[in-house]
Amino acid sequence: MLQHKNIILGVCGSIAAYKSAVLVRLLVKAGANVKVILTEGGETFITPLTLATLSKNPVHTSYFDPETGVWANHVELGLWADLLLIAPATANTLAKMATGLCDNLLSAVYLSARCPVYMAPAMDLDMWAHPATRANVQQLQNYGVITIPPGSGELASGLAGEGRMAEPEQIMTFLQSAFEQERPLRGKTALVTAGPTYEAIDPVRFIGNHSSGKMGLAVAHELTRLGANVVLVAGPGTPPSPDVIKRIDVRSAKEMLKACLDHFETADITVMSAAVADYRPAEIADQKIKKADETLVLTLEKTQDILATLGSQKRNEQLLVGFALETENEEAHALSKLERKNLDLIVLNSLNDSGAGFGTNTNKITIFNRNGTKSAFDLKSKTGVAQDICAAILTLVPN
Repeated sequence: MLQHKNIILGVCGSIAAYKSAVLVRLLVKAGANVKVILTEGGETFITPLTLATLSKNPVHTSYFDPETGVWANHVELGLWADLLLIAPATANTLAKMATGLCDNLLSAVYLSARCPVYMAPAMDLDMWAHPATRANVQQLQNYGVITIPPGSGELASGLAGEGRMAEPEQIMTFLQSAFEQERPLRGKTALVTAGPTYEAIDPVRFIGNHSSGKMGLAVAHELTRLGANVVLVAGPGTPPSPDVIKRIDVRSAKEMLKACLDHFETADITVMSAAVADYRPAEIADQKIKKADETLVLTLEKTQDILATLGSQKRNEQLLVGFALETENEEAHALSKLERKNLDLIVLNSLNDSGAGFGTNTNKITIFNRNGTKSAFDLKSKTGVAQDICAAILTLVPN
């Protein structure tokens, strides 16, 4: 569940900081990318070198390095993280978080983070039971911060009671369970196509298009994040994908069709974002065509329509999503395609919109639902667009 997740671990000034070393090791072993923020108090209990060695990343202790001037960008860190975990979270840090006090790097990252935030409190039993601490915890829960409950047992003071930070193994179980609940597509299989197809003219030349594969790859990433087992059929030039995604590299429309037919029957969700060539040369020269005459005439024949083929085979319980890149009469063409090819959703983008289309890191889309719903979105990163597409898919997935 934690594989490829970007996790920031905040370590505060508590004797329980020694457990953070074990926690970092477990997170890294689970496949997470871990960056540690160590408070000034935390440094009195555990060294940056220990945590840097285990996390395989430099440990952040302050806003900047006074010797080099290198700045630890709290906003960038907050945006990088898929999850912010503060363990141990001291009474002092809880109070800062609850009131918005921002006097160290960890509190600045907390205020900048857009990801889920988890805290594993660690303090003596009277501190944990104090009305001020209880009020701070309640306020943080109101803000959406998730508490990993402390355990009971012997404390550093020599007293016994509630306040011990949860054990690293317990924290791991808690996080994995939380991520499992946030994966509504777990157990589902998704088939995604991305990139262009290249239709050979001769051993050197081909007919192709400008698709980069970035949009399809972003959709594959988001479906994976939501828990689906993803098969990505990738045309030439599609960027690398993580090992968790099963990838099939193809070149031509014929190869892409075969790969899709091999996996469509078992797919619960299919998203056809590839820009497949509509025509291919009727004959492919065995040798490179030499430049001789003033003109060269190519006879083209239609490729088999992959989206229509899958639409004709689609079962009622399967979801099929198509894309329409248009230059005129955009909505009419998209709605016609939705109907003709038996789609559940169609994603329309227009080459008339600046920042949309091929070769960009952004896109601007309108999604049409088979039920007649139309949802238009502003220009966004392709990651953001993929999230919008998958949110529309989730509205149609049976519970």
